[in-house]
Formats: sequence, C-alpha cells, structure tokens
Amino acid sequence: MSTVGQFLDETKALACVHCGLCLSSCPTYLETGNENDSPRGRIYIMRAIQSGQLDVGAATVRHIDLCLGCRACETACPSGVQYGALLEETRDHIEKHHSRGLFQWLLRRLVIEQVFPFPWRMQVALWPVRVIRFLRLGFLLPKFAREMMELLPQHLAKGNLPAKRLAKGEARGQVGFIEGCVMQVMFGDTNESSVELLNRDGWDVLTPKGQGCCGALYAHSGQLTKARDCARRNIAAFEGQPLDAIIINAAGCGSTLVEYGELLKDDPAWVKRAEAFSAKVKDLVTWLDSSRFAVSGSRAKVTYHDACHLAHAQGITAEPRELVKAKSGGELVELAESDLCCGSAGSYNLTEPEMASRLQKRKVQNIIDSGAEVVVTTNPGCLLQIQSGLRKAGAHHIRAIHIADYLLEVGTTDD
Repeated sequence: MSTVGQFLDETKALACVHCGLCLSSCPTYLETGNENDSPRGRIYIMRAIQSGQLDVGAATVRHIDLCLGCRACETACPSGVQYGALLEETRDHIEKHHSRGLFQWLLRRLVIEQVFPFPWRMQVALWPVRVIRFLRLGFLLPKFAREMMELLPQHLAKGNLPAKRLAKGEARGQVGFIEGCVMQVMFGDTNESSVELLNRDGWDVLTPKGQGCCGALYAHSGQLTKARDCARRNIAAFEGQPLDAIIINAAGCGSTLVEYGELLKDDPAWVKRAEAFSAKVKDLVTWLDSSRFAVSGSRAKVTYHDACHLAHAQGITAEPRELVKAKSGGELVELAESDLCCGSAGSYNLTEPEMASRLQKRKVQNIIDSGAEVVVTTNPGCLLQIQSGLRKAGAHHIRAIHIADYLLEVGTTDD
C-alpha cells in the first residue's frame, strides 16, 4: 500500500473526535449497523487512505460509495465536522485513482455525468420513455431499465421560462431564478409555480439563459473540476444584474450554490465573485412570506419531508413548515424520521439501488403511518423517490408534491 497524494484537509478531518453522536442520524449505519458505514468510520477510512494504510481498492471504496452524502451527521455533530467537504475531497481522489467495473463506469461517466446536467440531452433521452409508456412496452425492458423508469414522474413537464417576468402589482425588487436541470425538464410546471409565487409576492424575476448545471451532481460524485466549471458559468451568468437575491427551488442544487465560495477557494480570480454569488442564493421557502398565505378549500391532512440538503446542508427546517402550516390551516402532522434520507440523494438511487430501496420503503412507511393525505417536500430527487415508493406500496391515496405547487393549490392573499 502506498500514499498516492494528499487530498484531505487534515484540519477538517481531525475535528472529528469520534464521539459517536452521529451514529443515530446516519441512514446507512441505521440500516447496516456496520461501523465502517458510519460517519466516524468513514472518516477513519478517509484518513487511512491519505496516510497510505489503506489503498483505494474495491472493499475500501465500497464504504465511501455507500454514503448518501445527506450530511445528517453534520447536524448531529457537536464538533462542527465539515463531513460534506471531506466526502467530496475523498470521492474526487477515488475517481482519479480507482478503476470501476464497466457497468458502474458507464452509469456514472455516460448516463449521470453526460445526460443529467444537460437539459436538452435529458429531454432527448426521455423520448424513448414517453414512447414505451404510451405503447405500454415496459415489460420488455431489463430489470434495471424498468427500475429507472419507475423513478420518473408519470407526467413529464418541460419548462420554458421567459428571461424576465414582471411582478404582479408594484414591484418590491428583482430576483434571479435558477432553472435547474431536472427541474426544467421533468418539473417545468413547478418552476412556473415558483416564479408565479415570486411574482405574486411582488418580485420581478430574471432567468438568465446563460446559466447551466449548478454542479451538485459533479461535486457529490467526486468530479470537483467539472463542478468548478459549472460554478464559474453560473456566476458569470448572474453577474451584472441588480438582484436582491438568487432563488433556487431545489434543495440539492441550493446546497452547492451556497458553497461556491468554498468550491473556488483556491482560485484567486473567482473566489470573491463566488462568495458574492453565494451570499445572494436563497431557497424559495426562505424568501416567501408565510403571512401572505391563507386557507381556502380542502383542509387535507399534510406532512412534510425534510430534504437532506435543505435541512442538514443549509440548516433550513422552520420556514417550509411555517408555509405548510399557513396554507393547510394547521393541518400539518410531523413525520417520523422526517430528516432521515429517503434514498434519492442525487444519483444514489441509480448507483446504489439496494440501499436506496431500503431507505425508500422506510420513508414511505413513515408517511403512510402519519395518516397524511399529502406529503410536501422541496427537492426533485426526494419527490421522484417518494412518488415512486408510494406507487410501489399501493398508497395511491397519498399525493407527494413540491411545496411551490402545494402553495399555489390554494393561492395567496393579496395585501
């Protein structure tokens, strides 16, 4: 075994005192009971790789691959360990020094990295899905392809937002809007709902056409160079506009957008620009005024699932609940293990389908046990995973919906 280069920020790694308080918050540890599949166990592995005590062979990499990157351990950690950053640095190192099998290489390098971050490619890739569904030929597909199709929404709504949409009534200011990759191809109607809410709340909304993938998929899978390229493109696209904020409605994207400063910390030409950009990024739920929402119509019992990268990576838990409570007239019921990952985790449900399925079943059972008729969340990956899980469980009476669409079902009051 040999050391193949320093990749970890040793100060961040040494912040872990291995107290174990993270164990009960780690989804994979809860499922396996294996210390190597816990946050502190993985930090031991990371440091052992860096010191040369472990190589990046299949057995070692397996425990790092199995991590969801949900960052629930960061919420639980009393020492403030930046586990997400350690994980991304380690995965970046692994992808440079570990050879994967053909299937995983094709899945990661060609499907995930060359399709998902490019909306037009994703749109083309989804055409066969539309045809197969229309002709009901899914039974002819191999098991893996059927499982991938099952994750897709029943209704694929492509969005086409204008470059600028004016506020309704007197404008309070101007915000930018991040369209997202999956959001604009599969949940275009949710993007429309998000912009409509902002317009009703008095904001002019700019959607620069020069923007691209936020870089989250690249960063989380160990392709930091590509993630940095995405960051530079988006910073340039939004610079020069007088914006009060840059709004994102996808928690996974938001967690990377707010960390552009960290991502580009070693690039003197971009670090200040990145910090200025990230300072303006706000999740939709933190920008809307809950007092403007009122109940009208059905008071369906509703529950809320915390998207990991909103609750743990960004620390946002109260604002979405306040919005749901305001809209539902207090019909919100808390979900057991609300902030435990549903198993989506970006592309995790494709690369690690067995563990993703276990966590999906756990999440869906908690939703069913809550007695709710509606489950609200704030991230497209969570939405896809939960909708698929509800269908598999035969829980067709429960709707999973993005918070922007949920809020518009009743509407807002006018000042």
